[in-house]
Amino acid sequence: MDKKKFKLLVGATGSVAALKIPILIDSLLELNNKQQYIFEIYVVVTEHAKHFFETSELPAVVKIYDDAVEWISWKNRGDPVVHIELGKWADMMIIAPLDANTLAKMAQGLCDNLLTCTTRAWDMNKPLLFCPAMNTRMWEHPVTCKHIQTLKEWGHEEIPPIKKQLICGDTGVGAMAEVKTIVDRIKSIADDKVFNTSK
Repeated sequence: MDKKKFKLLVGATGSVAALKIPILIDSLLELNNKQQYIFEIYVVVTEHAKHFFETSELPAVVKIYDDAVEWISWKNRGDPVVHIELGKWADMMIIAPLDANTLAKMAQGLCDNLLTCTTRAWDMNKPLLFCPAMNTRMWEHPVTCKHIQTLKEWGHEEIPPIKKQLICGDTGVGAMAEVKTIVDRIKSIADDKVFNTSK
């Protein structure tokens, strides 16, 4: 009997924490051998996210979408609009990492790339998790708290950043949550969605 699929959309933005995207994806796919359903994963990357990891590092079963894919896909009226189709396809979205720039865009409703267009058209009845990641100075700026609060008021869920030594050498809050923390939360929500809808 084929396992039920849980369709997960992973967004990556231009934070150095995007280095961990391959580890996050591998950790999620490893669960497919241990549970009663499988994660089917699509990844949406911003152009700046691609600065921190090679998309070729991701397993072949993972589909990757970037801005170029959206523009190539639409040529005439009636062609699919990728940011709409991704939102329809996904059962849940997680943005890990969510950098300060994309956080600000989301909170203001801006949508100038595939990822922010996808979040702008997101079905608010579906879970959307976000994992902020930025330098401590950016994290502590007053506007960051306001932007985080806006997303949470909409029903999106934050997986808060942690305190550690950052890549720049500073020590403070702003590093993306540990991969295990993120995976555990994704699995918890997916378990609830899969098993509650299958009863």
